[in-house]
Amino acid sequence: MHTTYSDGASEVEALVQQAIACGLDAIAITDHDTTASYPFAVEAAKAVEGANIEIIPGIEINTHWEGTEVHVLGYYIDPDDERIQEVNNKHRIARIEQIQEIAELLQKKAKLNITFEDIAAFSRKEGVLGRPHVAQAIVQKGGAGNISGAFDKYLNHRAETYLKRNTVSPHEAVEAIYESGGVAVIAHPREMPMIEDLVIDLMNYGLKGLEAYHKSHTPAMIEFHCTLAEKYGLIVTGGTDFHGLQDVYPTTLSRLKMPDWVHEKLKREHQHIKLSNFKAS
Repeated sequence: MHTTYSDGASEVEALVQQAIACGLDAIAITDHDTTASYPFAVEAAKAVEGANIEIIPGIEINTHWEGTEVHVLGYYIDPDDERIQEVNNKHRIARIEQIQEIAELLQKKAKLNITFEDIAAFSRKEGVLGRPHVAQAIVQKGGAGNISGAFDKYLNHRAETYLKRNTVSPHEAVEAIYESGGVAVIAHPREMPMIEDLVIDLMNYGLKGLEAYHKSHTPAMIEFHCTLAEKYGLIVTGGTDFHGLQDVYPTTLSRLKMPDWVHEKLKREHQHIKLSNFKAS
């Protein structure tokens, strides 16, 4: 799940309240490249009388590998871990540089009077900048009628105003998650080319799972990734990847409830990693 601390549409407090109302036992808020929302999620859960929901500390780290965008989920991380924050800081700087350059491209190529400050105004000061904030600025300036239109016209991979962001490698992301005691999972792999090669490689850095169940996955994709996970002894995970109803793949919090065994396997793997890290130290 994603909040306004990254590219989600929901405030963290509202998201937690909604999850409780849906009867969820546990949620992982996995904002892109930041853990800033976690303490507020914990406090929001405590503020609801009678609520019994686990807030799993998480993150989704954006990476690139062999020309392909690879997102790495981290569950049960230490949100204050030095390695995690080092990765987040690299991305914070890269995101600022990317958005500054996109603003210039929009001015020069699209003739839109959009500045970096216009875009940053849509982001939380403690959060991270991203293309959704650019899209909001484009709509505000009349460049598109809605967020989806802004992405289609200016921010998709074929648009002349699109700019790829520098990121860390998936190896660095997986290693940082593992060293913080977290469970590293490849997010929504869909039809990622050479996925098996990547899985084999990342297992050497601490990869523990594949997100087979995702709202963008077809039944064939789910079957493929479940089989791949079983082949290499990885955990199968899934989730809503909730960003809000304006998402490309809109969903509700209650649409994709995972069975209890998924949660239990994540917790067991987390405990195993903590024990391994303790012995290694």
